[in-house]
Parts: sequence; structure tokens; C-alpha cells
Amino acid sequence: MTINFLIAPDFSPEFYAGWHFLNTRLQRLIDAPVHLFMATNAEEQRKAIDNDTVDIIYANPFDAAKLMRELGYLPVVRPVNRFDEMVISSSAESEIKSLQDIKPGMSVLCTENYDVKLIALRLLEAVDIEEKDLTWISSESFSAVARGLIQREGDIGLFMSSAYYKLTSLTRSRLNLLIESKINDLYHVVLLHPRHASMLETLQKAFSTMHETVAGEMLLEDIGLSEGFSILKNEEVELLIDLIETLRD
Repeated sequence: MTINFLIAPDFSPEFYAGWHFLNTRLQRLIDAPVHLFMATNAEEQRKAIDNDTVDIIYANPFDAAKLMRELGYLPVVRPVNRFDEMVISSSAESEIKSLQDIKPGMSVLCTENYDVKLIALRLLEAVDIEEKDLTWISSESFSAVARGLIQREGDIGLFMSSAYYKLTSLTRSRLNLLIESKINDLYHVVLLHPRHASMLETLQKAFSTMHETVAGEMLLEDIGLSEGFSILKNEEVELLIDLIETLRD
């Protein structure tokens, strides 16, 4: 039976090939066929989950909390020293130079990444701005958010930090970084559908030892996770879910 492995749609396009190479390695380590599915947007991911076709998923922390709590997905591993932070930015030509310059009625360019938006709203509480105070404009990618800011199609933009720093130096020079979150407790995780509970330890070992070979190190570097994965502990899961609930409240 083929195992379906879904990658969350917020991965950087430059890592597309790297995930496929890593998947080839994973199949050898667990001695089972694995089909890799790179979701292009949140809707594709939702449909795959709703259709019950996702056996393994590399998910953002907000989706992961729901999958574990509501659907019983099992924690496998997490990236080592790779946290999910976000950036609020404006055009370098804008009069918005700090968080305090953001006012009700302004427009926000953002992707479908709900986690990025949720963290941004927490940061905006410091200047008494709520979701209803702003106009939200959907963008297809973080690169599109950057283009929109430069072309003055929105007042501020939201980015995953990793995506912001992957922008070219020229693009970043045309943006103002207003604030960057520093939570240090949010991260993507690999989860396993409970119907495959019997392979949990095998999967944990495969991911957590991948960095121990030169070939494995190279594969991990190719997806931006040079330090590899560590087994996700129960206390880490509980802390992650509690933090997500706090951010949602």
C-alpha cells in the first residue's frame, strides 16, 4: 500500500526538488512506497485531508494542532532549531515606518497562511488594531505580497520570516521591516495518520537519524532544514497546542 505524504503549501519553491529527493530517501529508510504531494494552496490541503487521503503530513503548527486534537494524528518529528516567525512590512517609500504608523482603514496584503495572520493580529494588539479595522487583500504568494507593497497595492504586508529573508536583497531594500515576531515555540511538524500507528517508531527513526549520513545532510540542506529533525515529545505537543489556543483566544 502506498503512503501519501503531503507537504504544507507554505514551503519555499526553491525547496520543491529537495522534498522529492528527501522522499526518495524516506522510502528506502522505511521500506515502503511513499507518494509525495506538494499542496499548492490551503484549499488543496484541506480537500486532501477531508478526503482522508493524507497519511503523513508536514504541517504548520496551527493546522497540526487541529489535526492532532480533532483527527487524532500522531506526532512524529519537528525540525531542529527552525521556528515559525513572521514579519510585518511596508514599502520603503511608504510613510509607514513603524508599527505605530499603522492605522484603521489601511490595507493588508497577505497569503492564505492563517498562522501568519494570527500572529500578526497579536502583534497589532500593541497599537490597538483589530482584524475588523483593516482591509485584507489576498495574495497568491509571499513574493506577490512583496511586489504588491512595492507597487503600492497595499499599505502593509505579512510574511513568514523564512520567506521574507529569501527575497532578493534588492527586493528587501525596497521594503521596511516594521516588526518580526520572536515567539520561538512555533514550528512545523511531521504527523502520522492514526491508521498507520504501527509505523510510528519506524518513521520517527527514519526522520531523526537522516542527518547522520553525508547524503542525508545534503538532502536536509536542500529543504532548508540543515540540522535535521528530532522526535516530537508529548510535552512539546502539549505546549504547542496550548500556545495555539492562546493565540486563537
